[in-house]
Amino acid sequence: MIEKKITICYEEFASVEEMLLQDQKLVAAALEAQKGSYSPYSRFQVGAALLLEDGTVIMGANQENIAYPSGLCAERVAMFAAGANYPDVAMDTLVIAGSDHGVLCEAPASPCGACRQVMAEYQKKQKKPLKVILVGSKCIRKFACVDDLLPLIFDSLKV
Repeated sequence: MIEKKITICYEEFASVEEMLLQDQKLVAAALEAQKGSYSPYSRFQVGAALLLEDGTVIMGANQENIAYPSGLCAERVAMFAAGANYPDVAMDTLVIAGSDHGVLCEAPASPCGACRQVMAEYQKKQKKPLKVILVGSKCIRKFACVDDLLPLIFDSLKV
């Protein structure tokens, strides 16, 4: 037996003011996107802002449905909209912010496994890293690529 370890890397910021101006604007867009959340059951509002390589920003918000699990997470709303409307434009940075009953969570909300896998597939398709920023009121985490959120990406299928 050989024991192996997986290490992930990320930057952590105490406040949005410590970030680059472009990232600050994306955080603001993700917070604004929460207003489009339809979350009458969980009261957990998630907003996502996706920066495309050409400078376009796509916003998404979580959408719940009484026929659970028919809803969709904010980050997939944004990525699928970008994939459908800008299929040849690479995704650069995805920002995700989650609020509980209208109050930004202290710790950054982390994407579900399905969203991580969708991020991984878009990253693989475009053959370049997709940066991910997770926003909380006490800290903000920035990942250089999806691999640091999902180190054992399911990628055995050819794209």
